Amino acid sequence: MLGRLLVVFVIASGVVAFGQDAPTPEAPIVVELPPPLTKYMGREVAPYMSHEAAPWLVRGSREQEENSSRVVEALGLKPGQVVCDMGCGNGYYALRFAPLVGEKGRILGVDIQPEMLALLEKRAAKAEIENITPILGTVVDPKLPASAVDLVFMVDVYHEFSHPEPMLAAIRASLKPKGRVVLVEFRAEDPEVPIKKRHKMTKEQVVRELHANGFRLVKSFDELPWQHMLFFERDEPLERDGRDKKEGS
Repeated sequence: MLGRLLVVFVIASGVVAFGQDAPTPEAPIVVELPPPLTKYMGREVAPYMSHEAAPWLVRGSREQEENSSRVVEALGLKPGQVVCDMGCGNGYYALRFAPLVGEKGRILGVDIQPEMLALLEKRAAKAEIENITPILGTVVDPKLPASAVDLVFMVDVYHEFSHPEPMLAAIRASLKPKGRVVLVEFRAEDPEVPIKKRHKMTKEQVVRELHANGFRLVKSFDELPWQHMLFFERDEPLERDGRDKKEGS
């Protein structure tokens, strides 16, 4: 049986949400989370890629295999936008996004591995890019600002979420009213795509899971060699049935 996951928060001052006095920095609060999922809505949840495999993200063949330039073009990024590269790794896409949003825009590079963020910062510094903010998230919270993000981009990341429901709730809360979530996932429908089964998803499965968590499909881009590219917005009727209040409680 899987053990339960412990997340440690250190609060230096103030009052804990439940009305108790906050501990000193030497006495952290330990919050117990549900165990990570091994299956979700009928599919296997894949393990996330270790930072030790980071060179694979910037492999020379990636452009040819995935047509990354076409992915960036299809996003239609604009100057001044706030864009989150969720599971940014060493910044393969974040560094491409940064010039497109310009000096008034911001790229939020979220990862749960500090080693990945260190690689991102190193590559950004070398490229003299200054509008990328690295964010160390957790498996349940990407630590994004509320109602502030124009686009949350996830390439081959969502299928690795060990806690998809709280993550999607947090992502949903981070979006501006017209904000979008874009998922790029290897096509499970195509046996010719040379990726392990647990790291692929069908379009039907992606739509099913996102719809169950308050999103609706608004666009599908089907011109990539190996991947689906699916655009989602908040499903506004979800707010009217009271589930938003539950998500934020």
